Amino acid sequence: MLAAELERLNSAVRANAGSLSPYSQPADYQRTLLHERDRGDAALPRDVQEPLVVRKAPMNGHMTLSQAAKMIADGEVTSEQLTAKAIARATECQPSLNAFIDIWAEKAMTQARAADAERARGQSRGALHGIPLAHKDCFEIHGHAATIGSRARPAIPAALDARAIHLLNAAGAITVGVLNMNEMVAGPTGQNPIFGDCCNALEPRRISGGSSSGSGAAVASGAVFASLGSDTGGSIRLPASVHGLFGLKPTYGRISRSGCFPRAFSLDCVGPLARTAEDCALVLQAVAGLDPEDPSSLDAAVPQYPALLDVAAEHSRVAVLGLAGKDACSPEISSIFCAFVERVERLFGTVRETGFPQLSACYAMGDLISKVEAATLHSQWMRADPDAYSQAVYSRTEPGLHMPAVRYLEATMVRARVLLEFLAGPMSNADILLCPTIPVPVPLRVDADMEKQGSVFNVVTEITRLTRPFSYLGLPVLTMPIGVDANGMPVGAQVIGRPLAEARLLSFAHQMSLA
Repeated sequence: MLAAELERLNSAVRANAGSLSPYSQPADYQRTLLHERDRGDAALPRDVQEPLVVRKAPMNGHMTLSQAAKMIADGEVTSEQLTAKAIARATECQPSLNAFIDIWAEKAMTQARAADAERARGQSRGALHGIPLAHKDCFEIHGHAATIGSRARPAIPAALDARAIHLLNAAGAITVGVLNMNEMVAGPTGQNPIFGDCCNALEPRRISGGSSSGSGAAVASGAVFASLGSDTGGSIRLPASVHGLFGLKPTYGRISRSGCFPRAFSLDCVGPLARTAEDCALVLQAVAGLDPEDPSSLDAAVPQYPALLDVAAEHSRVAVLGLAGKDACSPEISSIFCAFVERVERLFGTVRETGFPQLSACYAMGDLISKVEAATLHSQWMRADPDAYSQAVYSRTEPGLHMPAVRYLEATMVRARVLLEFLAGPMSNADILLCPTIPVPVPLRVDADMEKQGSVFNVVTEITRLTRPFSYLGLPVLTMPIGVDANGMPVGAQVIGRPLAEARLLSFAHQMSLA
């Protein structure tokens, strides 16, 4: 298995790297992201303010973050009441879903009472003030030793909060607890042999997606209003999709990675999962922006995402990514996706089809980068205590120990070039590109068991083959629910934009949700 995986990655990268310019270097990539940013973003106002309004509730009937924020602002409910309800719901669902690593009831209630006291003094920190949230247990939180879903890493209490957590605290959000995840942020299913599997909140027999599995299950079950996850090859988009949620993998560098445990620092993105596009916009507003402590952080102005939901997607040209051969989806997913495209055409006009022959090459190069960077980090613990790892995570990481440095550098050196080819190809006449999130119906957990001998690579590839390519490109991608399959499980579509097009993508998804 190891030899076959090495051969696959070596061959794919070598075949697609082509001739290299002697002047190319990995640092070209982030400069390209800024230079090729969505030009519509430059025209968006940055000081627009919009009062919170109650939008249409999502299909699952749970209150949205924006609805809760308005009720708190209007004095109809307190943070203490919302937080008590969140803790009760999290506790009720824990035996069946296993979404939480730990529920911080006492700490959360103390935070909620403090938030209410601030409001009583006339102090408001904004839309997230007093809102119960919970996050994937890969973020550093002061005094807490993040598990990363594993026992292999020494448990070290954090001295500081991760940058994104710090910003949410500053916005007044309440942290109800920390969430379950695939071991070492590595896996698309929610399977975790160490802390127990996280189950799908809509159908516990099916996968919860990963690696931000607890984030998807906690939001979908109604325990919290939103959650931060991390995404290296689909780890925000997959759990959002299988739970009928909205999940945003932002442009690489849009949100600081500081204090978020990495899978692959060249690919990792932090982003929100929530019940509506509007709720994602509210969380994104709080955490986006430059962080001098994160060398990958982009120095780009942050627009007012919630205020632009009704306007940022105006006049957007929409295309759909044609998928054929080994990239094709199951007939059922294709049918649901085509029906969604028809709805898009009624609102945004003609949707043309476009192709990108390098899709599988982008998958392979992203996969290689992920394995090499993960192996560099994990080799110390893999040598010290290999039995602390599940066979799936060890098997997925081990190839990185044997990959030639030349292949890794090829994948990083051509990244800017491939990004430019993508923007000049599929997105040459489009502002938004559509593609299914997962190409098959939501699998049963028993069928996606990565611990089954010889299964891990096939399981990962089948679930992530349409998400990982866009992680390599580093583009912003929002997954949104577009229908349900024959099993009654959600089907999601990826809404892809040019660099820093988050406002446009959120606006598109918001308008399609209300149409």
